[in-house]
Parts: sequence; structure tokens; C-alpha cells
Amino acid sequence: MFLALGVIAALGYLLGSVNFAVLVAKRHGVDIHKEGSGNPGATNVKRVLGKGPGNLVFALDALKGLVGTGLPHLLLLLNFDLGLPKDDAQALFFVSVAGFIGTLLGHCFSCLLRFKGGKGVASTIGGLLVLLPVPIIIGAAIWGLVFARARYVSLASIALGVSLPLSCWLLPLMTSLKFGPAEFWFAAAIAAFNVWTHRSNVGRLLAGTENRFSKKA
Repeated sequence: MFLALGVIAALGYLLGSVNFAVLVAKRHGVDIHKEGSGNPGATNVKRVLGKGPGNLVFALDALKGLVGTGLPHLLLLLNFDLGLPKDDAQALFFVSVAGFIGTLLGHCFSCLLRFKGGKGVASTIGGLLVLLPVPIIIGAAIWGLVFARARYVSLASIALGVSLPLSCWLLPLMTSLKFGPAEFWFAAAIAAFNVWTHRSNVGRLLAGTENRFSKKA
């Protein structure tokens, strides 16, 4: 199992290191590192190039997270032996988490961009559709509500992250859904990582200098 964890994490990292913001912006003749906030992510592409390119980057980054996290499932469907105990859902969850973490680290600290990258929100959403589908759907709804109200992408993204462990804690109390300690603490770690990657945005939000999307945009 340890070999599977390492291999899946490494494959996820390589996949995550492919930065679609840089590639899409380059096709439009733009160096995204030198425009807008300078961040190679979907939000900055949308701010600089408009909705179409920005939404394309977001979709590709989400797909990247979904594929990187779903690698163990795909390999098992193709009859690759990952060395996992048969029908052990918990072991498969942990290996999928390894793929998710590898992909997210690759996106945020790309070996192709001198270990720099985006914030990882879209890739997180894609990966969590595999690992925590109901909490991330709730989180996406919260993202939409916060963004519609405040027009800050960063604030909406932080709200999404914080909602994940809350959903894992509250949903079993309100529904028949069950989440174990592994899922809860994994969601809490994702929330903490999300806040950490947005630490500069938090500073700008507190100072009142964070970029806000206008209604027209």
C-alpha cells in the first residue's frame, strides 16, 4: 500500500504541475505572471482575458483535480494491481487522498514554474467530487452565495473551504450520511490549506484593498 501511495502521489504531482492558466493565457499572447495580480490561476485569467478563457481554465483545473484524485479508481478499472486489500474502501480512500494531495501540491508548487502556482481552488473542487461529493456540492453553493453577495472570489473560496469540515460534522446529525474521523480531519486539513494559500488575500480583505469583480464583469 505504501508503494501505491507514493506512486499515485507522484503521478498526481506531475499532472498538477501542468498549469492551464499559463497555457491558455499564452495562446492569447499574454504572460499571465505579468498581468493583473500575477497569479497563474483561473481568477486572474478571467480578470485579464475575460469570462471565456477564465472559465476554461477553471474547468481544466477542476478536471485536473478530478483525474489526479480518481487515478486509483481508474487504474483499478484497468486491472492494475495497486497492492490494496480487496474491497477495502478505507484503503482506497487514503490512496485517492494521496493523488489529491499530489495534484494540489503540483498545482500550487509546480516544478514547471519554479515551484510557484495557483491557489488550487478549482483543483480542490475537482478532487473533492471524488472524495467528498456532498460536502463539496454544498460548498460550491456557499461559494456562489458569498460571491454573489460580496463579489470577492477569495472570500467565497475561503468560505467554501471552511464549510467542508462543518458539513462532515453536521450532515451525520441531520441526515443518514456518515463520515468517519478520516473524512472529517481530511476536510479540516483542506480548509486550513485553503486559508493558508489565501493568506495574502486575507490581508488585502482586512485592509480593504482586495480586488473585487464588478457587476458588469
